[in-house]
Amino acid sequence: IAAKGGMAALTYEGCNFLRQRLVLSTLSGKRVKIRNIRSRDDEPGLRDFEASFIRLLDKVTNGSRIEINQTGTALFYQPGLLCGGSVEHECNVQRSIGYYLEALIMLAPFMKNPLKAILKGVTNDPIDPSVDLLKATAVPLMKMFGINGEGLEIKVVKRGIAPRGGGEVHFSCPVCRALKPVLLTDPGKIKRIRGTAYSVRVSPQMANRIVDSARSILNKFIPDIYIYTDHMKGASSGKSPGFGLTLVAETVNGTLLSAELASTPQGQGDPVLPEELGKNCAKLLLEEIYRGGCVDSNNQSLALLYMTLDQQDVSKTLLGPLSPYTIEFLRHIRDFFQIMFKIETQKADEDEQKGGDKVLMTCVGVGYSNISKSHK
Repeated sequence: IAAKGGMAALTYEGCNFLRQRLVLSTLSGKRVKIRNIRSRDDEPGLRDFEASFIRLLDKVTNGSRIEINQTGTALFYQPGLLCGGSVEHECNVQRSIGYYLEALIMLAPFMKNPLKAILKGVTNDPIDPSVDLLKATAVPLMKMFGINGEGLEIKVVKRGIAPRGGGEVHFSCPVCRALKPVLLTDPGKIKRIRGTAYSVRVSPQMANRIVDSARSILNKFIPDIYIYTDHMKGASSGKSPGFGLTLVAETVNGTLLSAELASTPQGQGDPVLPEELGKNCAKLLLEEIYRGGCVDSNNQSLALLYMTLDQQDVSKTLLGPLSPYTIEFLRHIRDFFQIMFKIETQKADEDEQKGGDKVLMTCVGVGYSNISKSHK
């Protein structure tokens, strides 16, 4: 412990990438200091949704020390041990449950006890990855890294649309002794497209209109398309009206590429037609397929984190163009774990119709083993 306490804290500026920093700090056990959080803003300091995120971290760890100054512009975080267990959290409605869930998915396999989290709030909004998206793409990705078992699931019990939320999601995840290395280098051809069109507190016809318009574009490429319509009624439909669509394309090798759109939240701008939404979402999916890779752009950082924490063995993953968020995540991985990825660009051949340029990411894991896991 003395050695752990003796290290100087990593210091950062600004409010960006707060989740990345706190999650990596928790996994690596390194303390972190963040200064000048919106210090020049009219309302300086941490926002409510960030404070809510910090509270959630505090619930899943034991012995974390968190210090925030009076104005909320500086934060010091000394991570405790990941204890897991049953957690219930009221997520702030400024961001969707996906914002919180993404971080939990990164931490969940390394808990002492299997995590059973109940998150309440907004399940679908236009900013964050929705719960449906994480359920369809992040969970299969976890299984590739050997995180599986009875308990791994994300369940949407109630939907809640921005701005007022009212949704509820159950996430359970078994603990994992160590992750297994992956070689994901050949995404393969698309074999089918699945999706969910949801509508709450609007006419159930909305979902059907979304499905028809999305199919009008996708049917030109592939016949095997099935989009579920999900119309929740009564208590399980949350507090705000809205609709949206999540699409997932699956390849012959089990790669999943996804896209999604949600309707404009009530009172926050021009309303969107379900036909437009369906078409645009289908186009987004085609763009994601063009970018390609073995992991879609939403889950790049999750895959890279699991590769970093692997057993001391080589992992390779082929990704589409790296998103700015992922690039920043790689810098943080270097800070917290001293791991550098070997990055090779693969130019796309025009005649092969393989889409955009790809990046082959290679690294040797740190051999992170779950120290807090209880031995039976």
